[in-house]
Amino acid sequence: MPGERYSEKISARFWLTGQSDAYVGIGRITLLEKIQQLGSINAAAKDMQMSYKKAWRLIEEMNQFFDEPLVVKEQGGKAGGGTRLTDKGKKLVKEFRRIESGLTEFLQRESALLRL
Repeated sequence: MPGERYSEKISARFWLTGQSDAYVGIGRITLLEKIQQLGSINAAAKDMQMSYKKAWRLIEEMNQFFDEPLVVKEQGGKAGGGTRLTDKGKKLVKEFRRIESGLTEFLQRESALLRL
């Protein structure tokens, strides 16, 4: 069944939407979190069992949704390059997780009241 299991009896999905067809859901948020955690698009993609090409396409789409990028590449050096979230990217992840937490609480309450 599609959707995250937020309670015993309810599964749901939600997206943050923007102009045109722009959206950010749990998969894209997870990708951003993995990039922040691992410091690399390639490592994040591998961890999510996703191709680098798909991960990069998703990042490019998300970067275009907003007035400033969510993810930026850092130049290589002695330790090599990497990728990091911008402050905007970190804020998006934080806001998504805040909404998800409220949704979880709501759905758990509703699940307890459900009489089916």
